[in-house]
Amino acid sequence: MISVRRSIVPLIAIVVSMLAGCAGNPAALTPEIRQTLAPTGKLRVGAYPGSPTSMVKDAKTGEMKGVTLELGQELARRLGVPFDLVVFQRPAEVVEGVKSGKADIAFTNASPARSKDIDFTPPLLDIEQGFLVLPGSPISTSVLADMDRPEIRVGVSQGSTSLSTLTREFKHAKLVQVANLKIASEMLTKRQLDAFASNKAILSELSDELPGSRVLPGRFGLEHVALGIPKGRDQGMDYLRGFAGDMISGGYLQRAVETAGLRGTVKPESN
Repeated sequence: MISVRRSIVPLIAIVVSMLAGCAGNPAALTPEIRQTLAPTGKLRVGAYPGSPTSMVKDAKTGEMKGVTLELGQELARRLGVPFDLVVFQRPAEVVEGVKSGKADIAFTNASPARSKDIDFTPPLLDIEQGFLVLPGSPISTSVLADMDRPEIRVGVSQGSTSLSTLTREFKHAKLVQVANLKIASEMLTKRQLDAFASNKAILSELSDELPGSRVLPGRFGLEHVALGIPKGRDQGMDYLRGFAGDMISGGYLQRAVETAGLRGTVKPESN
């Protein structure tokens, strides 16, 4: 089992206190709640490849693993419905899938923009956003002001929160949108990008596959990762909040993080 940064221990403790009320008095499962959360009779869980918060392939077994898979399978078990994995290519597609009702739930960054379209539980994890570079890159710092030069090319996933954040921050550097993480890796290797920006869970996975690459210290933001469901399913939210609290207090989340090899987590700033 892959070890996790020491920061996950205080992280779990902090979020436990935030969700303690939900875990202490969870809503009882009723047929109406089951129908609300899984209206097709199965729990359609949205995920995308490349991040341990969602799904990655285990290098030893070849099987898929990830926090989304673990939480989704446990929620389906408790609801008493089949688990149905719905795979998208990138985070923005997962969000759109939940918004449109193609997926019933996702574990993703609960940004203010996404909260307009999706209802979220309180965050379960905070993950740093940063940059991945290859040897010889002109970028050596995460200080945005130092990177904001016309000759700098920074890759970002289409529709990502990193894209929206850096679009506001950069005045001169060029942001290059990529369709998926495989393309990002290829563009870095071909030196078509000077850096790739994302959360550090994703960057760490990419770095493992790119010899000599490194995730720069520092960060330009945080992602607050939570469980989200389509708008209009209010009847299931109390149950889902209780489920989220129980995932933390019962140790399920910590075990899922360890199994997935998730890196880049920090103690929530707001707590």
